[in-house]
Amino acid sequence: MASSRHISIIVLVLLFGGSKANPAAPSHSQLDVNHKKPLQTFRPYNIAHRGSNGELPEETAAAYLRAIEEGADFIETDILASKDGHLICFHDVTLDNITDVANRTEFAHRKRTYEVQGAKVTGWFVVDFTLKELKSLRVKQRFSFRDQRYNGKYQIITFEEFILIALYADRIVGIYPEIKNPVFINQHVKWSNGKKFEDKFVETLLRYGYKGAYMSEGWLRQPVFIQSFAPTSLISVSNMTNSPKVFLIDDTKTPTQDTNQSYYEITSNAYLAFIRNYVIGIGPWKDTIVPPKDNYLGQPTDLVARAHAHNLQVHPYTFRNENSCLHFNFHQDPYVEYEYWLNEIGVDGLFTDFTGSLHKYQEWTKPYPKKQKKAEALLHEIANMLKDDGY
Repeated sequence: MASSRHISIIVLVLLFGGSKANPAAPSHSQLDVNHKKPLQTFRPYNIAHRGSNGELPEETAAAYLRAIEEGADFIETDILASKDGHLICFHDVTLDNITDVANRTEFAHRKRTYEVQGAKVTGWFVVDFTLKELKSLRVKQRFSFRDQRYNGKYQIITFEEFILIALYADRIVGIYPEIKNPVFINQHVKWSNGKKFEDKFVETLLRYGYKGAYMSEGWLRQPVFIQSFAPTSLISVSNMTNSPKVFLIDDTKTPTQDTNQSYYEITSNAYLAFIRNYVIGIGPWKDTIVPPKDNYLGQPTDLVARAHAHNLQVHPYTFRNENSCLHFNFHQDPYVEYEYWLNEIGVDGLFTDFTGSLHKYQEWTKPYPKKQKKAEALLHEIANMLKDDGY
């Protein structure tokens, strides 16, 4: 197993300003997954949306480490590309909302206007900055109603650094990366040999050992879901890897960014039957599953039932604890919201900004089976004995 000193060095580098673009991929002997607590698969997945970003600035090493500490099954991230072709963890194509770029006078001339998904957008774009320049920026909390104490403390991380956080966790933690805005990225970032964003994305996953069909031995060792709002990207990566994929679905007014299909077309039975050849699940915005009115829940649609009939999992997004994000039916109680979605709607995983809350709810209502807990405790005891003996 990797030494605690090795892990500490990696964590310190990620948290406090490391700038290596391509850290070396760890070997299986370094990771020693056989002695790690396995991924739970007996209850819906706890998916840490951009890390534990309800507490810490999103998609930073700190947010991901906190999510793992709090019990996340998967850590989720958005993948974009820098001007010089490095894959980074960042949600927006512009840097304006969650970095200090507007205060950096050396970058004042970089402001641009581009077309993004049919709309003119002005700002400082990720694709106009090199990785070194992106690493010089500092990240802040997106929402003003969340804790602002950590603003300016953390930097943007690369896809590879994100992977290392999962691989060096003290238990098996899955990753859930999104191919973000692939049409825009492929327009503005060019790689050698005619490669595209999707090629570089899959190459990175394969280089770090992520492969194998859902629930295969390889997948259970290094779990991954590949997600995208762009169906053509998911179809494209299906020709490169058999890792499981999830088709993200936006609100009812937003067409797909690459095929310009409506929400109603992509959620039809005919389309679900088609897309299931490439994906194992869908990730809809939760308000399209249960449309609200005046902040009260309406009648649930049949989308979950129809997806399950096509043998597709359903992982809705995004669950947030704050009162302003909870429908009135839940009486400002996020645990009541979890109960509704897991027990009444019957989804297979949740994207949440508050990993710890979801983990506590699931441990209260559906804890690990006693036999599994005893087996894991025994394995942990044996591992400690071997460690004490110098192995």
